[in-house]
Amino acid sequence: MPFVLHATTLVSVFALVVYFWSGLRVARARAVHGVQAPAVTGPEEFERVFRAQQNTLEQLALFLPSLWLCYILYHNIWPAVVGLFWPIGRILYILAYSRSASARAPGFILSVIATLILLIAAAVGSVMGLL
Repeated sequence: MPFVLHATTLVSVFALVVYFWSGLRVARARAVHGVQAPAVTGPEEFERVFRAQQNTLEQLALFLPSLWLCYILYHNIWPAVVGLFWPIGRILYILAYSRSASARAPGFILSVIATLILLIAAAVGSVMGLL
């Protein structure tokens, strides 16, 4: 298999591991703050951890297809390189949001920009392929 396929796969695995880790953080926050499932509200500290995980899931639904569409269209390393910024941004986002809702912007922006670049590149590549 080509190197770029493995690189793109590893970025995807990294993103999924970040999401799994965010779920573990929610489980821990439930135990610490006594929030029993299926409740999703509780102390603000719990709700920030829960929202960080939910937002990560929402963003994952845009990121992974964008990453793979770029891989399919371009077959080079740049989608994996750009995609690497998504899980890094998400880690920053999750850690910052857990401390303070107002601190979450840098990680959010980093991950959203990575997704937007990939999404726009996939759209451009598709249009160029039709021409």
